[in-house]
Amino acid sequence: MTELVIRALTPSDAHLFDSLPDPLGVGRALARATHRPEWKRVALRDGVVVARAAWWGGPDDETPVCVNWFDFAEGEEEAGTELLRTSPFQVEYELILPAGWREAPAALAAGEARIRAVTAAGMKVLVERYQYRWTPECGLPERPRRLKFKPEPDDAVIFDVLRRVHSSTLDAHALRAIAEADVDKAAQEELDFFHWCPSPREWWQLAYTPDGELVGIHVPARNPSGPCVGFIGVVPEQRGHGYAYDLLVECTHFLAERDAEFIAGATDQGNFPMARNFAKAGHPVVQERIHFLPGSQH
Repeated sequence: MTELVIRALTPSDAHLFDSLPDPLGVGRALARATHRPEWKRVALRDGVVVARAAWWGGPDDETPVCVNWFDFAEGEEEAGTELLRTSPFQVEYELILPAGWREAPAALAAGEARIRAVTAAGMKVLVERYQYRWTPECGLPERPRRLKFKPEPDDAVIFDVLRRVHSSTLDAHALRAIAEADVDKAAQEELDFFHWCPSPREWWQLAYTPDGELVGIHVPARNPSGPCVGFIGVVPEQRGHGYAYDLLVECTHFLAERDAEFIAGATDQGNFPMARNFAKAGHPVVQERIHFLPGSQH
């Protein structure tokens, strides 16, 4: 085989990125996302693209948040591995897959090939997640009306609630932050994400029982791609009453009342209670994603 050339793209040759097939439909899944040409890298052999990857971040981010598009030509798995291994951006990889991909032979083969390639590049699976997409055609779930919702302007109060929520959690990203440092880091990562979203700060709401006891928090949000369920969390002492469903329903209504044409959401596949809540609230699974950590962050 001839020598592999790996390089970033520029605005003048960004079209090269589109010269490979897209067997997993990642382009459709990311239709609302904007990828900067300089954050796209390709591997070429004899001037032909044999592997590609695109890193993504918000419009104000100086470095990418993740890599979410990675493909390679048939027989070029090693080129894909080398493309990731030599990247200056060592960040999380989100492998985007169709819902039920393990039951579809073509998607299964493509997904497993990418898993092999990223694993060979030193990356390790963190978690598998469901991606949801509510649209008005799904219908609005009826509000249970058991809780009172109030905006909370004080970040210190929000931070304390997040600490309490994450003191006992099933979320893999929060558990990783706790393992690396402590629950404060997990809470701060959530708070940083809320501020990173371009939606209004006053959308963040705490939930209370009629007697004024704190139940939890929901954060309706807009990320750079559109409306989303930013966060749902119930404090440990209030669990067992199904309140997470109430929070999700309120979040759905809140965004729908502000003319959301869709609402994106996600949860870890191992978080069975939250997955049930999404299904009960009429949010269908539209994708699955496998999150990988780069070699330096295992």
